[in-house]
Amino acid sequence: MDRRVKKLLFDILERILEIESYFDVLPRLFEEYKNNALLKSAIHMNLSIIGEATNRILKIAPEISISNARQIVGTRNYIIHGYDSLRPEMIWAIIINDLPKLKEEVSAFLSL
Repeated sequence: MDRRVKKLLFDILERILEIESYFDVLPRLFEEYKNNALLKSAIHMNLSIIGEATNRILKIAPEISISNARQIVGTRNYIIHGYDSLRPEMIWAIIINDLPKLKEEVSAFLSL
């Protein structure tokens, strides 16, 4: 695997682990996310980095098949460009439903 791709995959995994770590000290509750501006900002930044890394992988190694890659990039664009219309429920659904799957997939790529 290309070193650049491996680094980007590692960046994605690091960002997921960082998001998970926030809930080591805070309750993993939607209300906590929704009402905590600092937590929201940190999660949005990490999701943006995940989206950017995914976008770069798509450009330099399209053979690396990340499930929902286009939606991940779209989420990044939405966070950055549509920040004024972000729905907290959408971001929370990503945290709960999508990040664990992405973590598993990226970990598998890195173990090759």
